[in-house]
Parts: sequence; structure tokens; C-alpha cells
Amino acid sequence: MKDPLPEPSPLDPAQLDRQIADRLKALRLQRGWSLDDLARLSGVSRASLSRLENAEVSASAATLGRLCAAHGMPLSRLMYLVEEGFAPLIRYSDQPLWRDPETGFRRRAVSPPAQALAGEVLEGSLPPATRISYERPPRPGLEHHLVLLDGALAVSLDGTRHTLSAGDCLRYQLFGSSLFETPEDAGARYLLFLV
Repeated sequence: MKDPLPEPSPLDPAQLDRQIADRLKALRLQRGWSLDDLARLSGVSRASLSRLENAEVSASAATLGRLCAAHGMPLSRLMYLVEEGFAPLIRYSDQPLWRDPETGFRRRAVSPPAQALAGEVLEGSLPPATRISYERPPRPGLEHHLVLLDGALAVSLDGTRHTLSAGDCLRYQLFGSSLFETPEDAGARYLLFLV
């Protein structure tokens, strides 16, 4: 059996915080929203938004999820500048890796978003005893195909709980809240295809 690939280097946290800060501010200004407007739409406090836009703090996955829902875009499109064209081959070492400072959740953009492509592929890795909830989808009806590679994972969609084992695939269109949970004794690693 082939050894697993070495993990790509995580993005420089300070650089990524600055990139996210600049992107958040640009998106807000493009829409003509004040910090108060975005706070009302996202449920994230004005003070937190200001600190995020100034790269004074690192955003958690839950906070970024709220902001994505307010802007109507998936997290990957918020975090990474979307290329107009796209490279057909993305080497493993070039696939951006982000870590949630709050939960330890790792997210690797296997096939990052591109304007010319409809889908993208993400690899998620959750430590044991982790719980991440999203109040609403980034875009209602966004199609998801989640394949659990190893570990154990429970995904609740609008209150309906699905317990996955390695090899299982959960297919859904997301219209409401979602919750990802790992048990005390196992983490989870999965691929998520967004269309």
C-alpha cells in the first residue's frame, strides 16, 4: 500500500488573515453595506467585523459560514480570489490548506473555485469531539456530495441527522442549517464536492 501523501503546507496564517480581511472589506463595499448592515445580515457583531476586516483576529469556520451566507457564496470563494481562467493541473503541494483556529478543523482546496467551472472539491479533516454548525447555506440549494474517507461523522441537515461511516456518501441540496460532529473517540476526513 502506498504511503499517504505528505500534508501540504498550511497557508501563512497572517497572510491568509490579511487576504480574508481584504476580501471581506471589498465584498462589503461592493454591495454598499456598512458594518452595521453586514452585522445585521450575518449575525456577527459590528466590533468583530471591524476586527476581521483589519486582520486583528482570525475568523473561525462558524463566523466565516455566517459571512458567506450573508454574501451568498461558498467559503472557498470568500477565502480565495477566484481565478478567471484555471490551471488544469493543481499539484498536491499547491492546494491551499486552512486551519480553523477555534476547532482545529482543516480544509484543503483540492480543486479551488474558478469562474469557468461550476464545481469545486474540498477535503475536510475534523479532530475527535468537534462540532461545527452553520446557521444557513452560503447559497440556498447549493449541491453537496460528501464522501467520508475515514473516521466517523454525523451531519445534521435542517435537524435530520445522518451518521456516516468510511466509504459512505451523503448527497444533498442545502437550504437550511447544517451541523458537523465527530464522536469523542474518532475524527473524520472527507471529500466534499460542491456544484
